Amino acid sequence: MAQIMVIGGGIAGTAAALALHKAGFDVTVHEAHPDAGADIGAFLTLASNGMRALAQLDAAALIAGLGFPVTGMTVTDEAGARLAAMPLGEHDHPLTRYRCLRRADLGTALQDEVRRRGIPIRHGARLTAVTESATAATAVFADGSSATGDLIVGADGLHSTVRSQLDPAAPGPEYAGQSVFYGYTTDAAPPQGDPDRIIMIRGSGAAFGYLVSPAGETFWFARVPGPAVSAEEIATTTPGQWRDRLVPILRPDRTPAADIVAAMSDSLMVTNALHLSPGIRWHGRRTVLIGDAAHAASPATGQGASMALEDAVVLAKALRDADTPAAALDCYERHRRPRVELNIATSAQLTASRSTDRPPGADGPQRRDSERPAPRVDEELLRLLDWDTPLPGTCQGA
Repeated sequence: MAQIMVIGGGIAGTAAALALHKAGFDVTVHEAHPDAGADIGAFLTLASNGMRALAQLDAAALIAGLGFPVTGMTVTDEAGARLAAMPLGEHDHPLTRYRCLRRADLGTALQDEVRRRGIPIRHGARLTAVTESATAATAVFADGSSATGDLIVGADGLHSTVRSQLDPAAPGPEYAGQSVFYGYTTDAAPPQGDPDRIIMIRGSGAAFGYLVSPAGETFWFARVPGPAVSAEEIATTTPGQWRDRLVPILRPDRTPAADIVAAMSDSLMVTNALHLSPGIRWHGRRTVLIGDAAHAASPATGQGASMALEDAVVLAKALRDADTPAAALDCYERHRRPRVELNIATSAQLTASRSTDRPPGADGPQRRDSERPAPRVDEELLRLLDWDTPLPGTCQGA
């Protein structure tokens, strides 16, 4: 196997390109957007496991220079009383700390690194069809062009065309029961709080979280249960109208949430929390899914980007080490499916309960102590991600 086509130039696709290139494959990225394909403006928290995965791609230092570190979390109730406090992840080293950053900044940095390493990115390549045989796969694009290679990696997100081609009967994304507001507030004094810490509020009408950047900008989100927001509402409702809809939901609580939202100007976006059902088909003979295309979860655990980065490393290692493509794709799925489907289930549970007392990416049972230790380092995951360690078990044979 020599030539690999990655469909999608977002976080999953660029990470896959970096990993596959490092493993010695000839990779081309095909991105539907005609330009950089930057995200519409939301931010994310990249967890320690995501930073660990980036380190295997020799990109952790690059991303550690973006955004700002997050080393702990405090949880409060609707009256502002502290319920819990805990450190987050591996916070003793700058290359393994959680980071809060704009999704577009992460995507742009990864695309720039792909180009710097000489990996082609073809923009304006919107996939319309996939065909595969025992020896090759062909991608057909909306402009009438096509490309044939040894493998297609579907990194084209929640509404993946590769997934629909791989399994036309597969269920599409489902609404998880919450709309999610993301915003930035710069027009008022930032709320009081410890630096490098995310504040999670179990509100009476919404789950709310915020972080204050070193520059004094407040990054915030609200998860609001209720009917899904329609595409027409998203397209026609102004940021000010969204603000006026959200503030009354937050105002009954004695927390800073309503004031943070009321002070924002025009930096606000709304989306629906969506997820995929577990058990969908991940690969064919010469086609495979990664990231949200395979296992999108609602955002409650904050693990979407980190799981995609893990996928990229494990897929590249499987393809590097296996005797056959079939063995590699089976090996990749065997090592990834249990972990990512646990994340889907955990995130769905948190979404349904509106709970905020679980740190993103934490494992193990929940405790209600006011102070909690940092989540333990998952030694099995570290071995799985380590570039020089073969994947556990066998990737040999057809």
